[in-house]
Amino acid sequence: MHLINPTRSRPGDHTAASRSRRTLRARRWAGWLFALPALAFYAVFNFRPILLSIQYSFYDWDGIGASTWAGLENYRAVFTDPEQLSSLLHAFYLILFFTVLPVTLALISASVMRQIQGKFTGTLARTMLFLPQIIPGAAAGVAWTWMYSDNGVVNQLLRAVGLESAARPWLGDFTWALTAVGFIGTWLSTGLCTMLLLAGIGKIDGSLYEAARIDGAGAIRQFRSVTLPGLRNEIGVCVTITVIAALASFDVVYLATQGGPGTQTMVPGVMVYNLAFNESRLGAASALAVVLALIVIAVIVPLQRLFRER
Repeated sequence: MHLINPTRSRPGDHTAASRSRRTLRARRWAGWLFALPALAFYAVFNFRPILLSIQYSFYDWDGIGASTWAGLENYRAVFTDPEQLSSLLHAFYLILFFTVLPVTLALISASVMRQIQGKFTGTLARTMLFLPQIIPGAAAGVAWTWMYSDNGVVNQLLRAVGLESAARPWLGDFTWALTAVGFIGTWLSTGLCTMLLLAGIGKIDGSLYEAARIDGAGAIRQFRSVTLPGLRNEIGVCVTITVIAALASFDVVYLATQGGPGTQTMVPGVMVYNLAFNESRLGAASALAVVLALIVIAVIVPLQRLFRER
């Protein structure tokens, strides 16, 4: 009498397992085939220009004639040329207006709007706050140029409240031009941050606020103990987006001041444009662009680790 070993595999089992593996492989390759057009576009229009920029950064080239090997000279100029170095410092200064102020204002606005009970009032507030986000940065730069002019809305308001001595051509003032440009970034970024934080507040369990109220916590205590910890990921997203916008800013600055007066509002994006297209120094422009990309990565990676959910 022959006993059947239940653990012994049957020929049909091998066939089914092999067929299943082939099906999985086919599906995996099908996924890559669907992604291939997007990957090809990314390689041609994103990855290839990055590699070319790195290559050009080691040459002295005007974009037309023969190139000359420059080694690390273009990179040395980024940190020794006063104009290029000051443009990097200006970009870090703009983080205060593109990131710190918008995220702070968005936290306050989102916390207040959470308390608004009226549906119409809350919708209207959301619409008004998000409206600047749908306006292109170039259009915002042009509009704020008019508003900052000598007879613009800003100076008219100052004169109306008796602060005529504070009125000035803001974007032409060597002291205040960069700050004035920064406030344009604040206006553009606050709405997006507010919407992101409002969505995050909506995910926080309402029972946590109820428990905090029962324990006697006021509005500020609830904000510190419930709202801020619950918005850790959303704050991280806001900070990441706005820091990149500050360091890589171009359209707002170019349309508003083109880096002037003098070089008081010069930022790396505008400097790269000037070096490449106005001065025909593609090697220097590529080196500055590569340094800027490395700075963005060096700033963003620690921020991502800082705001990672624990």
